[in-house]
Amino acid sequence: MRPEEARPRLAALGFRDEDVETLAAHFLDAEAHGQPSHGLARIEWLESWEALDTGARPQRVVAEPGYERWDGAGALGYLTLAAVVATQLAAPPAQPRLVVCSHTFPTGTLGYWARQLAEGGLVALLTATSPRRLPPPGGGKPLTGTNPLAVAIPSSDGRPVVSDVSMGAVTHGDVLAGRARPEELVPFGGPQAHKAFALAVGLQLFVDALDPEDGFGAVLLVASPEADPVPAFRDLAAGARLPGDR
Repeated sequence: MRPEEARPRLAALGFRDEDVETLAAHFLDAEAHGQPSHGLARIEWLESWEALDTGARPQRVVAEPGYERWDGAGALGYLTLAAVVATQLAAPPAQPRLVVCSHTFPTGTLGYWARQLAEGGLVALLTATSPRRLPPPGGGKPLTGTNPLAVAIPSSDGRPVVSDVSMGAVTHGDVLAGRARPEELVPFGGPQAHKAFALAVGLQLFVDALDPEDGFGAVLLVASPEADPVPAFRDLAAGARLPGDR
C-alpha cells in the first residue's frame, strides 16, 4: 500500500475524519521509523475484520486525581489510547496517576503513545495485553500476549528517552506484514527466553488483575517529573544512541 492510500482506505471503512487522522498518523509514523509491522499493513488487516465498529467511541468511566478507568466500548485500542493521552496532556496529574483501560485492542506501537506524553513533559509507563501468542520457552500452548512495555522520560533538551520492547522475538505485526512466520512468535532471548517469558507473564497478570473485564486491556502510569535526568545521562552515554532516538 502506498502512503497516500492510507487516509482514503480508512475513510472507506467508515471512520470519522478525526479517527482517520489519528490512525493514519500512527501507521505512517511507524513506516517512517522502520516499523512496517505496525504500519500500513495494519490497514489491510482492519479491512479483513468482519465486525469493525467504526462509530464506537472510548469512554472515561472513572475520573479521580490519581486514578482513571476507561472503556474502549467497541472502539479500536488505537483510538482509546489516543483519547487517554490527550486527556492526560490536557490535565497533567499533580501526583502519579494510574489509568486502567478495558477492551483496548489493538493498541499499536506503545512507544508512539508514550512519546507523546514525554514530549508533553510527563513520565509514562505503558503496557497492554493482546491475544495469547507466546508459548513457554520449552514449548506448549500460547499462554500470554506479546505484552509490550513502553517507558518514556521527558527531557529539558527536547529529546525524550523512549524504550519500547515487545516480549516476543517477533511481533504479530511482523507476521501480518509477511516478515515472520507464526511459529516464530516465541519469547525473545534464545537461551535466555525464560526472562522474556517471565516478563510477559508478569505483565499479563498485572493487567488482568487491574482490568477484570473480558478482552484485552492496557495500564498506564503517568506522572509529572520531579527531576531532569536525561541530559546528564546523555553526557554519560558519550554519544551512544539511546532508546527512542530519531
